[in-house]
Amino acid sequence: MAAKKPTSPTAAKPTAAKPKPAPAPKPAPKSSPLTIGAPAPAFSLPADDGTTVSLASLRGRRVVLYFYPKDDTPGCTRESCAFQASLGELGDVGAVVLGISRDGAASHQRFRAKYGLTFPLLTDADRAVHEAYGAWGTKTMYGKRVEGVIRTTVLLDERGRVSRVFSPVKVDGHAAAVLAALG
Repeated sequence: MAAKKPTSPTAAKPTAAKPKPAPAPKPAPKSSPLTIGAPAPAFSLPADDGTTVSLASLRGRRVVLYFYPKDDTPGCTRESCAFQASLGELGDVGAVVLGISRDGAASHQRFRAKYGLTFPLLTDADRAVHEAYGAWGTKTMYGKRVEGVIRTTVLLDERGRVSRVFSPVKVDGHAAAVLAALG
C-alpha cells in the first residue's frame, strides 16, 4: 500500500470568485481640487476674438484645457505650438483645445498671430478659474517659493466631467502625452 501524502494546512482551497467593487474615483494630483469623474467647475471666459466661451457650450465634445503662465514666453510658446501641431490628431479624437492664462485679449491676439495658433486663448484675469481647476498656488521658481500659475492641463469628457489632470506639466512631450491619454 502506498503511503498517503500529508496535506498542508496552508494548501489553497478553491473559493467562489467574489465580485470586485467598482473602483472609487481617483483624486487628481495633490495640488488639484478636482476629482476624476466629477463634474468640472463651470466657467465662462472671454476669448481673444471677443466671444465668450463657457463650459456649457462645450457639451458633447472632449476638451483639453491648458493653463499656462504667460503669452510669448519660452515654455508657454513651446507648449502652445506643440498643441497647434497636434490639433489635427486631437480633432480626430473629438477634442477641442483651449489655452487659458491671465493675459488679456490684445496679448492673446498678438501671441496667436505670431505663432499661427488657431485655437482660442481665454482670459482669466481674476484667476478664479485657475483656482477652481488647481492651476494657481505656491510653487518653487528659481529656488524661491512664489504664488502663481501652476502649469496644468485638464481633460474633460463629453459630459463635462474631469477625465485626467496633468499637474505640474513638463512642457516637452506634453502634447503627445495628452493625445495618448485621449487615444
